[in-house]
Amino acid sequence: MQRLSGCNPTMIKLCTEIPYNFGVTEEMARPMLENLTLEEAIKQQRLFICNLRILDKLPCAGDRKICAPMCLFFITAKEELIPIAIQLNQEMGPDNPVFLPTDPEYTWMLAKMYYNNADAAIHQAFMNLAVTRMLVESFAICCHRNLSPSHPVFRLLAPHFFYTMATNNLSLDKLLCLNGWIDRYTTIGRVGTLELIRRMWSEWRLDVQGTLPNDLLARGVTSPTVLPNYRYRDDAMLVYNAIYNYVTKVVEGHYDSKRDLINDQEIQAWATDLVSESPGGCGIKGFPGNGQFSRLDDLVQTLTSIIYTSSVNHSVVNSQYDFYGFPACYPSILRGNPPTNKDSIKEEEILQQLPDRVTTLNIMVGTGILSEKSTKALGNFEIRYQYDAVGQNATEEFTKELVKVGKLIDARNKQRMQPYLCLHPSCIPNAPNM
Repeated sequence: MQRLSGCNPTMIKLCTEIPYNFGVTEEMARPMLENLTLEEAIKQQRLFICNLRILDKLPCAGDRKICAPMCLFFITAKEELIPIAIQLNQEMGPDNPVFLPTDPEYTWMLAKMYYNNADAAIHQAFMNLAVTRMLVESFAICCHRNLSPSHPVFRLLAPHFFYTMATNNLSLDKLLCLNGWIDRYTTIGRVGTLELIRRMWSEWRLDVQGTLPNDLLARGVTSPTVLPNYRYRDDAMLVYNAIYNYVTKVVEGHYDSKRDLINDQEIQAWATDLVSESPGGCGIKGFPGNGQFSRLDDLVQTLTSIIYTSSVNHSVVNSQYDFYGFPACYPSILRGNPPTNKDSIKEEEILQQLPDRVTTLNIMVGTGILSEKSTKALGNFEIRYQYDAVGQNATEEFTKELVKVGKLIDARNKQRMQPYLCLHPSCIPNAPNM
């Protein structure tokens, strides 16, 4: 369930073909495929994949090593997602076997631990630090540079930047500094974190990864019939749609036509700043009109993505403690080296790979603090910025819609084996926080 409702649930994709460098074979997969071949499972849209090739040859702190794994998943007849094959590195070879559930118990467990260690590196460095903290701060800075406090877009976005720069300053000072928390308690450390952010930012687009419906479409997981029990998708879309409706009411209430938008010098300067590659610019790719708004729909979509990122997306990736709090479940750091063969190992060898007690305690404390919420719940704003009739009416309707969304999620959670709470509107903070 970590792939569907964990703190990094956007890596999984529908598998349309087995990567050329993934050594899984029909013979290996047959015991897990319920009498299907790999080709049949692909045609029936029951195979999914996470390919973390972005980590290949990533520099790490000290002599630590991070894997660049691939993991293949299968949807069973009971609609359960199970891992069926893990290859820990990208290049096939005798020292890079494909690990299977049919391997010795602790050998398979160790392979899963190293996969999760790699997934955790992407989660902490990019999904959490880069996207929901640094990127949101960039949005905030550009707002302050270009929009007057009375501008309707400034007043719409301001609650979602609350505390952002202050908490980011603290994060950089305590977490990303030399020999800080990231250096000491993550495998990749500071050097790997900065390089991973550079790599992933070069591929990140606001109109794909930064826009929920497009991200789901790009990964082939839009339909509940394709990937059942994908709680992140199912609940996130409810909140996303509520935000979209809210933003639409504000934008359409202040702009009578696209001519008004085109002639709005402040909003056009803001857009230009967001896409600018020059020093001080954000360099955001996938921005509508490449930095010039000409359609109201484009402005609505952009503002929805910004609010979603700073609130909903942050709530997901910042729900860390439940996973990092038990290192064997989601290890931010491991001791030793990844396995290079499928020999049977003992439980003691698993324990030797886990961080020591002091490191474990510091990981638990750190992720516990990071999981705290320091702003009010979505829609219940600390400061009322929208004091005009359009903004007030839109906010009132937004809060009413969020109540309906919360009731629907409550009903869903009663039918789930475990409740999924981080996307309940009452649990989503307005802005990134600790």
